[in-house]
Amino acid sequence: MPKDIIKRSLDFAVRIIKLSKYLESNKTYSIANQILRSATSIGANLSEAEYAQSKSDFIHKNSIALKECAETKYWIELLFHSELIKENLYSSLLKDCEEILKILTTIVKKSKLSNKE
Repeated sequence: MPKDIIKRSLDFAVRIIKLSKYLESNKTYSIANQILRSATSIGANLSEAEYAQSKSDFIHKNSIALKECAETKYWIELLFHSELIKENLYSSLLKDCEEILKILTTIVKKSKLSNKE
């Protein structure tokens, strides 16, 4: 697994933690909690995948990270369309999230292919 994805997911989670604090200060607790949980779960599952017990376990953990990233993308889009975050923050978060999504998609696809061989 590329080390870059671990760092990217950590940096992304830190940004989301800060966003969550901002959302909580504006009394949007449920969305703050949802995006915080999904975004921080990405890196947590990638960390678990590094120590997977098998190739199937590795694929499973990365697949969960991929799904959590997709969920996080949804919350980012919802926050923007609900006018809870400004366009510059939205664009920046969305770009980071989509880059992580692409990397995770590649990891999962390649791992599934190599698991069949």
